[in-house]
Amino acid sequence: MPLVANSALPAFERLRSEGQTVIPSGVAERQDIRELHIGLLNMMPDAALEATERQFFRLIGESNQIAQFYVHPFTLKELKRGPEGQAHVEQFYESFDKVMAEGLDALIITGANVQGAELSDQPFWRPLIEVIDWAWEHVTSTLCSCLATHAVMEFRYGQKRRPLSDKRWGVYSHRVMERKHPLVSDVNTRFDVPHSRFNQIDREQFDAAGCGVLVESEVAGVHLAVSEDLFRLVFFQGHPEYDSISLLKEYKREVMRFAAGQREAFPPFPESYFSLQSEAILGEYRERLVRAIAAGEPLPEMPERLVARQLDNTWHDTAEAVLDNWVGHVYQVTHVDRKIPFKDNIDPNNPLGLRR
Repeated sequence: MPLVANSALPAFERLRSEGQTVIPSGVAERQDIRELHIGLLNMMPDAALEATERQFFRLIGESNQIAQFYVHPFTLKELKRGPEGQAHVEQFYESFDKVMAEGLDALIITGANVQGAELSDQPFWRPLIEVIDWAWEHVTSTLCSCLATHAVMEFRYGQKRRPLSDKRWGVYSHRVMERKHPLVSDVNTRFDVPHSRFNQIDREQFDAAGCGVLVESEVAGVHLAVSEDLFRLVFFQGHPEYDSISLLKEYKREVMRFAAGQREAFPPFPESYFSLQSEAILGEYRERLVRAIAAGEPLPEMPERLVARQLDNTWHDTAEAVLDNWVGHVYQVTHVDRKIPFKDNIDPNNPLGLRR
């Protein structure tokens, strides 16, 4: 069912131009279709702020559930932004006070870029805890992405992420480890997920916290897990919301950091992402770039469009299916089983699923 354009957020028009069904708020109000209100706590930096909006809005809007989706983006004032990012937030985002006053059916929390190793030293640490604590009491389910997963695992379960020897960066094959859970119902038993992180929560840590691991990779570790009550918290370590070109954009940013002297080594390729032909093209580009830097000449343009045409997306369909299952659970609890307490909606004979 469609997204409702409940604000002038540019993402709505961008998604409409891609073929997504987006209806004006006035039209939605005249239709007798149930609503789902989903919050998006967007903690991404300015460079990825609007792309992250589109990625999660797109997945929500592709759900097959019989509802109209109202998405409410908000952020934390403690996150530093430049003039453009701040203007975007002030014009199009809601305040957390408004979100709390009006309520949500579900919440998505994005990752964030941080400085330093300790999450508890980050300026958003206490405000994020406030959001999570409020959501635990008032929201059917909260989906945490990447760094948000690491933060919640630390302050709610005492499980601190561990640093990796190298950045986990690329597209990795995963397997569904627990096929009975409704989140992975009718999902491919093996599928790809992009990852991009320097730290990790290991399976043993999820197990120690009493969380259930649903999807795991032999190389990249746990991707999808759930809290001990099966749905209240959903954890992603990967980035199934990524566009086909997201890792290419990240690679380009790292190359530009190298060119500016902000990193010592030229960045490696994201694993299992570029084709052999694309790697050859980018290898030639690297040689020309290094020569230009050494000679003090203008930098050559990266063959970004040429490489983008050769990229395969091997994760979006499964991401769409998992988000559809998540939204379906939220719809079930908020509109079908509204009078049944959350804990009483668990079938004792099927502890990995909910009553239907």
